[in-house]
Amino acid sequence: MVTKSVLVSGAGIAGPALAYWLHRYGFRVTVVEQAPAPRSGGQAVDFKGATHRLVLERMGIWDEIQRRRTGRTDVVYVDDADRELAVMSGDFTGGDVEILRGDLTAVLLERTTADCEYRFGDSVTALTETADGVYAEFANGPAETFDLVVGCDGIHSTIRRFAFGPERDFVRHLGYYYCVAGASAYGMSAGHTERGRALAWNRPGRSATAGGSKASQLYLFASPELDYDRRDLAAQRQLVAERFAGVGGGVPGMLAALPTLPDFYLDSLSRVDLRGKYTRGRVALVGDAAYGNTLGGVGTGLAVVGAYVLAGELAAAGGDHTVAFAEYDRIMARYAKIAGTANAGRFLAPRTALGLRARNWFLGSRAFDLMLRYADKAVNDIELRDYAVELGLVAER
Repeated sequence: MVTKSVLVSGAGIAGPALAYWLHRYGFRVTVVEQAPAPRSGGQAVDFKGATHRLVLERMGIWDEIQRRRTGRTDVVYVDDADRELAVMSGDFTGGDVEILRGDLTAVLLERTTADCEYRFGDSVTALTETADGVYAEFANGPAETFDLVVGCDGIHSTIRRFAFGPERDFVRHLGYYYCVAGASAYGMSAGHTERGRALAWNRPGRSATAGGSKASQLYLFASPELDYDRRDLAAQRQLVAERFAGVGGGVPGMLAALPTLPDFYLDSLSRVDLRGKYTRGRVALVGDAAYGNTLGGVGTGLAVVGAYVLAGELAAAGGDHTVAFAEYDRIMARYAKIAGTANAGRFLAPRTALGLRARNWFLGSRAFDLMLRYADKAVNDIELRDYAVELGLVAER
């Protein structure tokens, strides 16, 4: 069994998923997370296809995800009088199974906190690679040396910046911002398996969606890159209110409720492009830090598959990161193409009235069904090694 040490930055989804597999293969794992505690709630995330299910079953968490799942939610686009214009099926937005991000994180933490060291309320402030490891400095603790470092810290990854370079070199702004507020993106809560319904109001370049009596909200709006204080939530709420001022339908009621809703989050729609190279030296990236595409619909699945592949390749290579990282890059460069060039902003909030009408037509067309079939095929377009069987940790399956 391997006994190398690995520092994982980020305790969202990719980080704990990677920690699970690394510990199973004998690595010593430390996970550092800037937030003071695990985040609860958050928007809904989903898994789709046999590949995602296979990884979750091998982790032993598929049944628990099913228990905590939310119901699918149809998004109904309406005019200002709430007359139906088009419907985006919950089968498209919710995959095969949907779960709140915070609930998924809780499931992963439940299976890793006893075996891996978690340090909440801390972050990496510097990395220095040496011949024998990576010297990591921390905001709130003494420096340490690890054999490997993995960034699972999202599109705005600090680890990527240290190892690869400035964010502007690898992250492309897609011309839109999004805001989520409330228990989930569309208002379904854990354990609710009935089908939900959310209403969406559009203006060119703007979309506002509400579910659960406006207790959960999703906003999208077209905009060049903005300069705002990420710590000033009140100012961010005001920014959203200004962007949607004058939009009719249910939007005034949404904006009235916005100041009181928890789990507020505003960020740009962005896509990470590392050109298929997610490793450098002794540092690797997993999840949105490596192949993120905001609201692209496959980010969570890519994160758990990427964590499975990286840990498995490291174990199969006996901890030799030079061999394992090359294989991880090769496998994920092909599979991560599923994130592709999609821009959810253009689809959910077209910039012109003609674009809105075309989108509404598309949702009810045969072309939309064909797109769904293509997406289903793409998420399964990978052959996963059964690393645990190869390493003799479990019997032949």
